[in-house]
Amino acid sequence: MDEARDNACNDMGKMLQFVLPVATQIQQEVIKAYGFSCDGEGVLKFARLVKSYEAQDPEIASLSGKLKALFLPPMTLPPHGPAAGGSVAAS
Repeated sequence: MDEARDNACNDMGKMLQFVLPVATQIQQEVIKAYGFSCDGEGVLKFARLVKSYEAQDPEIASLSGKLKALFLPPMTLPPHGPAAGGSVAAS
């Protein structure tokens, strides 16, 4: 996983190319021990189930967020508002 992340260099396209397949393979191996099929369908079912529990359990939401942070590069939002050179309409 570390090698895949290093190869991706925080580039979203490369993350999808290098990191996502490795992450999916690891997930497939783990979820089959919990009764999910170890194919794309099983991964999707597992992801939907986790998503449904995120709203109910703060710990699951926190762990899910940490896991996503391992696979996705940090995203920075563009600056906005008057301080960033934007204009605010006067009323």
